[in-house]
Amino acid sequence: MSNRAAPWATRGPAALFVAPAVALVGALLVLPFLFTVYRSFFSDDGLSRTWVGLDNYATLVTDESFLRSLLNTGIWTLGTLLLPVLLGLLIAVATNSSGWGRFARFAVVLPYALSGSVTAILWNFMLQTDGGVNAILGLLGLSALEQPWLLEWPTNTVAMILATTWQATGANMILFLVGLQAIPAETIEAGRLDGAGGFRLLRDVILPQLRPISIVVIGISLVGSLKTFDIVWLLTRGGPGTASETLALTMYRQTFTLSRYGYGAAVAVVLTVIVLAASWIYLRRQLRSDD
Repeated sequence: MSNRAAPWATRGPAALFVAPAVALVGALLVLPFLFTVYRSFFSDDGLSRTWVGLDNYATLVTDESFLRSLLNTGIWTLGTLLLPVLLGLLIAVATNSSGWGRFARFAVVLPYALSGSVTAILWNFMLQTDGGVNAILGLLGLSALEQPWLLEWPTNTVAMILATTWQATGANMILFLVGLQAIPAETIEAGRLDGAGGFRLLRDVILPQLRPISIVVIGISLVGSLKTFDIVWLLTRGGPGTASETLALTMYRQTFTLSRYGYGAAVAVVLTVIVLAASWIYLRRQLRSDD
């Protein structure tokens, strides 16, 4: 009896403290997801509901707009992992110990302080057909390079990735600066004494010690890019047609514009599974590397 009571005496109080958080996560995340899975098995227009089993998922496989949004989500994930993370790292390293670094860092962080809607308004002004970018190209005598930046795919997707990079680089730079400031100066000096400098110093001395913060930065960027919605919606509405939609936009359009609630729920389930699977695979691989 006493042996059974001992674990409760040690773990019981901790469980009581954790229980409210677990209950909140269950109520706000787990239960809605389970209801979404349930609803994805129906043909539902908001007025009538008919059981269709896996038909919604079978339709996804042959739906060209869904497959295009899946491709766009992949492009977004690749672009917003490479550009903001890489630029944030390079700017953090370049400005960490320089006198002018604070001004460069301020210029990079400033866009991060703007909301997604403000960022979209600024870039819409620059990228529309008669906007700032084409005007500057015309003044420079480069009219041949003028483009309808937001009206054609994949140009509009690339342009929106650049807009996201402009906003997101600052946050990544801040996180990398925190990691750089935690690196003992002695290790940097030792590397320089061993003849390492420039790229070799970055590769062999700095990056290994930045690994913990790099895992956080890449993980956040991965999840955020898979769920991209706001800037695409505000700049192109997923257009022309559905050419620049991501999975989040497809889910929104099917559910709230076309009132196909069952089909939209199926898209939501697929998106959730992709986010969870990508996060699990990434974290599992990183944790294995640490062992």
